[in-house]
Amino acid sequence: MNRILKRGPWLAAVAILIALGIGYFVKNGSEQVSFRTVAVERGDLQAVISATGTVEPEEVVDVGAQVAGKIVSFGKDKSGRQIDYGSEIEQGTILAQIDDSLYAADVAQSKAQLDQTKAAVKRSEADLGQLQAKLVQAERDWNRAKKLGPSDALSQSDYDASLSAFEVAKANLEVGKASLVQAKSSVEQAQASLRRTQQNLDYCTIVSPVKGVIIDRRVNIGQTVVSSLNAPSLFLIAKDLKRMQVWVAVNEADIGNITPGQPVTFTLDAFPGQAFTGEVGKVRLNATMTQNVVNYTVEVITDNSSGKLLPYLTANVKFMTSNRKDVLLVPNAAVRWVPQQEQISPENRSRPEIRKVSKQGPDAAGQASSGGGFVWMTDDRFVKPLPVRVGMSDGSMTEIQGEGVQEGTLVVVGEARKESAGAGTPASPFTPKLFGGGGSRGGR
Repeated sequence: MNRILKRGPWLAAVAILIALGIGYFVKNGSEQVSFRTVAVERGDLQAVISATGTVEPEEVVDVGAQVAGKIVSFGKDKSGRQIDYGSEIEQGTILAQIDDSLYAADVAQSKAQLDQTKAAVKRSEADLGQLQAKLVQAERDWNRAKKLGPSDALSQSDYDASLSAFEVAKANLEVGKASLVQAKSSVEQAQASLRRTQQNLDYCTIVSPVKGVIIDRRVNIGQTVVSSLNAPSLFLIAKDLKRMQVWVAVNEADIGNITPGQPVTFTLDAFPGQAFTGEVGKVRLNATMTQNVVNYTVEVITDNSSGKLLPYLTANVKFMTSNRKDVLLVPNAAVRWVPQQEQISPENRSRPEIRKVSKQGPDAAGQASSGGGFVWMTDDRFVKPLPVRVGMSDGSMTEIQGEGVQEGTLVVVGEARKESAGAGTPASPFTPKLFGGGGSRGGR
């Protein structure tokens, strides 16, 4: 017990020495704070909406087949070559020929049926003539019988026979007339059947309905096409490749800033470094949902007189929502960075609006949405606020306005802290680190 009591003062002395050593290093070790600044610039600012789209022909015609059969040949294009991908064609150009042997046989059968019905009409007309003659004869016989009446010259049976013959002749005439009408109807039916079979035969020749360029040929010679409920697609024709469209998928959050006639620029991976222009044609209302994200298709119209734009290229599109000329610009970090209370110059710390911003900390970035805010300028070891009106932003630069804002004014965008322990003295490992390493706070 005595030994422990004797060692107590020594242990206390060692603890005091250690604390003094740590205090020495803390006192002599310092954090050098440097503010990162940039100069206010003057320039143009464009706010854009970026999206991705696909180059599409302005009007595409899908040519199909209405009959089933085997493709036996292709037609010729304007240059006399066989129809193929990229062929330029005129309206009425024969694109392909389907085997028409079965349909030609149907046409021949329909023609024969038509001739047969026409002959039946002629026969019915002749029969009707005979029936009319018989009716006249029966009527004369009946008139004579009525004059004689049943008497010694004309028996009752002959009298009745004349009346019956007259009535039968009238009925037969009506039957003849009905037969003639039926025969004529058969002719019309046969003519309709001939037109149908002839049309099917004509469908065996696939003809281009428009002038344009073959984008896609989907059949080969010898391939059988089957037409059932849906017409099989044979060719895809673009009417005019000098005017193209870009179909762009725009997020629902940005669609409110898209209006018809709005200028658009886009680039293609096929032509790096070259920009193309266009304008918004229409916004389609049939939105699509992908992974709970709603997108609207926007049609962008562009000129393709040069022929560089090929169908189905991927385009990186930028919609120009607003444009500002010759304005003062700072990086977005300049209006988002907020200093700590001890970094603000003493004469500004007590101002209510400054204290409010300082308490908000990083959340003060929301001040830009209301149009008002601060940027900060260096003042020796401190920073002082400069009130500004925050304008448009393009995602990296922001427009600002204010009485004290001039081109070339240095504003703070962040800070960098570097630890040191005096000249030539390494930093003590016991020195408290408020910020990990020598990292920076702020930035874009």
